[in-house]
Amino acid sequence: MTTATTHLSPDELEAGLDHIKQAPVDDGVLEMIVRRPVVGEREVLQDGELSPDEGLVGDSWSHRGAGRPLNPDVQLTLMNVRVTALVAQDQSRWPLAGDQLYVDLDLSDANLPPGSLLAIGSAVVRVSEQPHTGCAKFVERFGLAAMEFVNGTQGKALHLRGINARVVQPGRIRIGDRVRKQHGA
Repeated sequence: MTTATTHLSPDELEAGLDHIKQAPVDDGVLEMIVRRPVVGEREVLQDGELSPDEGLVGDSWSHRGAGRPLNPDVQLTLMNVRVTALVAQDQSRWPLAGDQLYVDLDLSDANLPPGSLLAIGSAVVRVSEQPHTGCAKFVERFGLAAMEFVNGTQGKALHLRGINARVVQPGRIRIGDRVRKQHGA
């Protein structure tokens, strides 16, 4: 996995915003699945299993509590691939964002408020209220301007850093699956 790259400037990031805003609102696509078997490792998968107990089966989420009770509302993170492609600049760097599911879908609060349901493959996940924000690793990998871009006022409203979710219906997922907003949720 390539890790060295030049970080984008605030102007370069802002220039990508219109493309990000054109993401589908109801029916998107699962573009990448990344399992984190241990901290610092990434496995790019063609398919996976989502479980209400484990999140993405084989992911280290269920082992990251360090003795604290697990919060199932943060068992999965989804990031818009348009944002990921912009900040990472190369698909080989997408897994460095640290998320499990990379989707071409509008993840904004206006489109997917907390409680919204998304069908992915045969699984269903619920968007949680817990915000998803970047960390020091995000800054190291993509730059301070990228962190400010995704966590600024507009970035937060659009959930450019992504969203947290929990599995409410187990099922199989695979690259290319439709990601559909469930209406009436």
